[in-house]
Amino acid sequence: MSGEQEATVNPDGSTTFADGANEESFSGEKGDGFSGGFTDDATNGTMGGEETIEIPVDKVDPALYLLAFAAVMIILGAIYMWRQRKSQGETEDFFTQLDGGKFNLKLPAAVDEYYEVKAKAEEQGWEPGQKTAGPGGVPSGPHRQLAQALMKRCIADVPLVTHIQKESAGMNKLYSQSMCSVNQWRSYQAAEAMVSAEVDEVRAEADEIEPGWSQVIWRQAMQYHNMLKQRHEMEAKARVEQAEKKKQEENKILAAKRKEDEAKERILAAERAAAELIKAEERKEKKGKSTSNGGLKKGFLSKKK
Repeated sequence: MSGEQEATVNPDGSTTFADGANEESFSGEKGDGFSGGFTDDATNGTMGGEETIEIPVDKVDPALYLLAFAAVMIILGAIYMWRQRKSQGETEDFFTQLDGGKFNLKLPAAVDEYYEVKAKAEEQGWEPGQKTAGPGGVPSGPHRQLAQALMKRCIADVPLVTHIQKESAGMNKLYSQSMCSVNQWRSYQAAEAMVSAEVDEVRAEADEIEPGWSQVIWRQAMQYHNMLKQRHEMEAKARVEQAEKKKQEENKILAAKRKEDEAKERILAAERAAAELIKAEERKEKKGKSTSNGGLKKGFLSKKK
């Protein structure tokens, strides 16, 4: 067909175009298909060519993608900040603990006790460098008491000296790498200065009591400290073993007593069972006698009739 024309389908099946020039008809009873301007595609419902049916597709707004991406980034940022704050808080707590406890050292009570003993010795006439030897050349009196007090002080100082020596290398390395707080470093310096002053003071006091003693007093104190530590550990171990042994003995006594109680309970149970059997036999005999007596009496009355 040339050009576009309007077609009207009549009730009798004929087709009439608007200009009336061409009139073509078809019959539904004939099987030769459509005629006229219809092509073979008429059987497929198309006319004069293919018709393209477009299905509308809903498109996603790109702004939604941006919004979702922003939300994900906000969530990830919040998680990262939370972890950073948590890590920072733990670090601050760690340094706070170090600042408040690790180097918050105090001199032992033996220091004050030594000066009290020294004051009493001076009241008794003792002077630095004075030796008071007893029988056999062994120091006696104030001199001996003062030497014992100084050794006790030195032994009590050993844990402080050992602690500072142990932490010294690590703290200097942390400070050189800027990995410790200012408060922590100052706390360490104060503790180190206090311990160093105590070491020098003990040596000076040792030379006053016995010239040249300052060269060996700390080595002697370390040996005595280790001996006392081992003795305390052995005593603690002995106490634990003694407590364990005592507990085992108590368990044995309890087990024997429990066994004895169980035996007594079995005997009592057997006696109760025997008593119940005896009572049952007595009831049975009594019931049997009652039944036999009743039967004889009844027979006697029947014979009398």
